[in-house]
Amino acid sequence: MRIRSFAKINLGLEIVGKRPDDYHEVRTLYQTISLSDAMDFMPTDNDRIELSGTDPAIPWDEGNLIYRAAELLQQRFSLRRGVSIRVEKNIPAGKGLGGGSANAAMTLFALNSLWEIGCPTAELQKMGRELGADVPFFLQGGLCLGTGRGDVLQPLTDLPALACLLILPEIFISTAGVYANFCKSLTSKDKDSKIIQFLDSPNLVGLYNELEETIFCSYPQVEDIKDRLRAFEPELSLVSGSGSAVFAVFTDQSRADRARNKLRSEFMVCLTETLSRERYWNQVKTGV
Repeated sequence: MRIRSFAKINLGLEIVGKRPDDYHEVRTLYQTISLSDAMDFMPTDNDRIELSGTDPAIPWDEGNLIYRAAELLQQRFSLRRGVSIRVEKNIPAGKGLGGGSANAAMTLFALNSLWEIGCPTAELQKMGRELGADVPFFLQGGLCLGTGRGDVLQPLTDLPALACLLILPEIFISTAGVYANFCKSLTSKDKDSKIIQFLDSPNLVGLYNELEETIFCSYPQVEDIKDRLRAFEPELSLVSGSGSAVFAVFTDQSRADRARNKLRSEFMVCLTETLSRERYWNQVKTGV
């Protein structure tokens, strides 16, 4: 079985407060984009989980979210079935694009079918929360509001397709490190929330990522990249999640092409597009 595992961007991210469990309460707009990994699942004649991938910088071992997702299904349903999983990686790690979380979610999705478990999506999402805050989103796709740790989802009406230009600096940023260094005393209030305003009237203007200031303090080159992208007048340009990828979305494909052509000699760039929920699942399941 071969499926595709897609990346995400955050069209907005606000820190609402600190939770009793020491995680941050967030409000975010998740959006799937067309950059993807390919994942191959092959049943084995034993109960072992075998994992490999094309990116040598990623540990393909028991600590990998993919392995943990497969192991979680084995344990939850007392299964004595094995699988060999190979991942063709295109989504870079440490860029805020959710590649590892997407891989874990697609592992739950694929093995639910391959092992004939028959678990409903809502239950898979609950298991996904045990693996990571972003994992449940990839079992939904499209445009979603994320609250709580980002794992409480409200599917939203999809926006028209947008060209999405990514700049991928050679910087690995730790999500835990960014949140640990976030020290803004005044967190986002509902009355000031651009995301809540977006829910009432979908408009990308004014959306922001509240983690950017923390990221820019440690990585000023990421701020420079955002400034370069904004010169091409996108509808929105932000650091995605906890970074380091910076995206710009355009309604005008020609402006996205012009930005890519101007910047690709200086940076690693990737021109993608946003995916509606329907297109997301059609493309995820293409190889099933």
